[in-house]
Amino acid sequence: MTEQNKAGRPAGGAGRQLPLVLEHRPAFDRGEYLVSSCNEGATAWIDSWPAWPEATWGLNVHGPEASGKSHLAEVWARKADAVLLLPSDLDVAGLPVLLGEKRHVVLEDVDESLPGVPAFHLYNMIVERRGALLVLSRTPVSRMNLTPADAKSRFAALPAVAISDPDDALIAGVMDKLFRDRQLFVAEEVLAFLVGRMERSFSEARALVEAIDALSLAEGRRITLPLARRVLEDRGAG
Repeated sequence: MTEQNKAGRPAGGAGRQLPLVLEHRPAFDRGEYLVSSCNEGATAWIDSWPAWPEATWGLNVHGPEASGKSHLAEVWARKADAVLLLPSDLDVAGLPVLLGEKRHVVLEDVDESLPGVPAFHLYNMIVERRGALLVLSRTPVSRMNLTPADAKSRFAALPAVAISDPDDALIAGVMDKLFRDRQLFVAEEVLAFLVGRMERSFSEARALVEAIDALSLAEGRRITLPLARRVLEDRGAG
């Protein structure tokens, strides 16, 4: 079995080595969030809080996987001192403990499996406390078949704003950030090469960065055009 060293670098014999799986802590500062035409609407809502329209009890930000919804939610949660919850956290009896004295909540990864009864109680608690609920989902909650009807009507009434597919400039910026989150600094020509040939999606950008980092680490090589080309070819692009 290949032995891993303490310095967090590949260990083992000759040839391709097995890299350590390192923990990467992404930067969630507002200044790290890249704004383009695909996300400027959602960004404007987050930046404008707490000056949302009167009697607006929350917002639904929806968009594809890895499109930056969680980053925006983290920015808002810091501003609002909000609690971050998943649908699986929701339980009617446990809501007072989950919220404590707080009145703002981020509810991530919402889909039609959302437990409607505790979600309905959560909504009502936020209204009673005059707080706000930020709901993240891949599709608009207004189009989801939520039950019971009371929960569906509350969530469907939230203003909704979409994050759409990215343009080239944003994909390049997102990939640059993902590399920097891993303490990797990649030349602009490599980024341009990748963006010009890859699938235009946030999820592919994340997968590509992970694959390039893994190959670079396994072979102890810098991230160059030939290395990037190999990863693209392995993924059926390039």
